[in-house]
Amino acid sequence: MSPPPPIATPPPSANPPVLRVENLRKHYGAVEAVKGISFQVYPGEIVGLLGVNGAGKTTTISMLLGVLTPTAGSIHIGSIDLLRHRSRALTCTNFAAVYAPLPGNLTVYQNLRVFALLYGVPEFAARLQSVLDLFDLQRFRDTRCGLLSSGEQTRVGLAKAMLSRPRVLLLDEPTASIDPASAREIRATIRSFAAQAQAGVLWTSHNMYEVEEVCSRVLFLARGEIILQGDPRRLPSEYGKPTLEELFISVAREPLEAEQTLGAPLL
Repeated sequence: MSPPPPIATPPPSANPPVLRVENLRKHYGAVEAVKGISFQVYPGEIVGLLGVNGAGKTTTISMLLGVLTPTAGSIHIGSIDLLRHRSRALTCTNFAAVYAPLPGNLTVYQNLRVFALLYGVPEFAARLQSVLDLFDLQRFRDTRCGLLSSGEQTRVGLAKAMLSRPRVLLLDEPTASIDPASAREIRATIRSFAAQAQAGVLWTSHNMYEVEEVCSRVLFLARGEIILQGDPRRLPSEYGKPTLEELFISVAREPLEAEQTLGAPLL
C-alpha cells in the first residue's frame, strides 16, 4: 500500500506570510539551477530548506537576499516586491552563515556598531547591548573577531543578523562546525526570537536532528525543485522511513528514483 501524500502543515498564525516566493527560477545559460519553486513562510514559523549540495538552496537564498536576480518569478517580503523595491524589502531581511564571518580586524563591538549604523537601527547603543547579552558576547566586546573561535564568531554573526529585528531571517547552516552545547543554545535563542518577534526564519541544514528540533515545516529541494514538504516529525513515517535522515537520503537521489523508492509521487 502506498504511503499517503504529504500533509500540508497549517500556518502558525492567521497573519499574511512574511515571505512569499512564487514560481522562482534561475538559469545559467542552459542550466536551470532553480526550477519554478513556490513557498511561503509565516510569522513565528521556522522552515527548513533541505537538500544535498547543488540542490539549489544557496542560489535560492541568494535571490531572496537580492544578490542574484531571478530569471523569472516573484519574491515578496511582507507586501513589498523585492524585485521592484529591493532596498525597502531588504530593510526587513537579514542573514547569517558560518562562511560569511565579519571583518576579523574589528572588535565585536566595532563590527556591531558599523552594521547598526548601516541598518539605521534606532537607539543603536541600547540595541547593541541587548544583542551582546542575548548571545553571551559581553566578555568579547573588545576582542577582535579574527581571534574568536568558530562558535564565538557564529554568535557574533547571529547578533549582527538580529540587530535590525528582521521580519525574515535567512540562516544558511548557522550551527555548522560548532560544538553541540553552543549549537543547542543558538537553536533555543533563534526559536525564542522567531516566537517573540513573530519573524519568519528560513533555515538550511544537513543536521536532521537539528531540523526536527527547530523547524515546524521542511521543504526538500532536489535539482532545483521542491519535491517534498511537510512536518519533519511526521514525514518519515508517512513515507515508511524510520528517521528524517533516512528520508533525506532517499529524496536526495534523482527525483524519479526517489519516487520509485518511496512508492508515491513527491509533491
